[in-house]
Amino acid sequence: MLQKTLGDLGIGRRDFIVVFGLLVNAFTWLFFLGFFIEQAISLLDIKNDMPIWSAFYLSIIGFSIIGAVVSKRFSREKFLKLWIIFGVIASLLPVLFSNFTVTNLSVISVIFGASFGLGMPSCLAFFTEITKVDNRGRVGGITFLIVFLVGPLLTLSLNTLSLPIFALVCAVWRGTGLSVCYLKQKKQDSPEVSETSFISILRDRPFILYFVAWLMFSVVDIMETPIVTKAIDDESTLYAIMEIVEPILSTVFILVAGVFCDWIGRKKVVLSGFVSLGIAYAIVGLFSGQVTSGQSDFLWYLYFVVDGAAWGIFYLTFTLILWGDLSQSGSREKYYALGSVPFFISYIIPQFVSLPDDLGAAFSVAAFFLFLAVLPLISAPETLPEKKVELRRLRSFAEEAQKAKEKYERKVGK
Repeated sequence: MLQKTLGDLGIGRRDFIVVFGLLVNAFTWLFFLGFFIEQAISLLDIKNDMPIWSAFYLSIIGFSIIGAVVSKRFSREKFLKLWIIFGVIASLLPVLFSNFTVTNLSVISVIFGASFGLGMPSCLAFFTEITKVDNRGRVGGITFLIVFLVGPLLTLSLNTLSLPIFALVCAVWRGTGLSVCYLKQKKQDSPEVSETSFISILRDRPFILYFVAWLMFSVVDIMETPIVTKAIDDESTLYAIMEIVEPILSTVFILVAGVFCDWIGRKKVVLSGFVSLGIAYAIVGLFSGQVTSGQSDFLWYLYFVVDGAAWGIFYLTFTLILWGDLSQSGSREKYYALGSVPFFISYIIPQFVSLPDDLGAAFSVAAFFLFLAVLPLISAPETLPEKKVELRRLRSFAEEAQKAKEKYERKVGK
């Protein structure tokens, strides 16, 4: 059954298991690293934890760019193995410390970020190369669906462990990623075009159009989080429900977005996410008085539902699909390294820039910037070839016609 399904998607079972295992292992491990840093910070009891988080995210960005360059000096299989081994060693680093200080935790955060960022562009490029453009959304949706189910559940199940034991578990989990590397078939690497520079990518109009929209969403949405938290009582039922519902919606919409990205195209899916979120922001901004007084909890539910759906859509398209669509063999690692910058930098920017404290003003400003983000998307090209969309429509029409014919023949036969 699996072989037939993967065959329909144009993927070999062995290749699918390898890239699926690598991505699930790496992104789940990222959940572990973030949880470890969060728990270590709570032990320090410090007021400002942004330097530590900034060290972590900037390290991911910097070493992703380094990894995109360095990976060309190794075969992909060897580089991915070295990346995983580096991750195992990095996971064991906290065991060396009897207690944590701001300094050594900052160093650990840098090494954690480096161990994740170094090989991620190569891993994502490998995903692009084993998938066809017209099935990339579905395969990516299935993969990230598992990531967002397994990552939080495993993290919650391990949250009672002491930090040294948790670090050991992280190392063991990361080490399991080595096992799938050995499943990869020995074959010659596909021929590559001449290597593309980072400057050339930053001059690539389609890349810039999607990049700007992704950056605006990431920054605006992260900046809204403290305002929403302040506006809602964190001990209220509404807050508790949305803490659970929004991540679930994001997870579900990752799969939904994957299907629609292959069916109607990436651009339409992303545009619908931006427009929906902009409208939700505008409504909350316009009716902020009723929202803050607790008279219209429905508007909060609307906001959380749309925000969760948008994160599912954007996380899949902007992390896994678009940069692979826009790049060619030889440049994919660099596209992925640069394309991931908005997501990680968005966690740092809010400490330097802030939205108005007033809920209505904050959401109105956010809605304005999200609608601005739609402008570059309108000019951006569709990355799913039109022939693929038309072929899928014709195939769907033929299937419906065949079903209608069979239904008619059965009716006449009676």
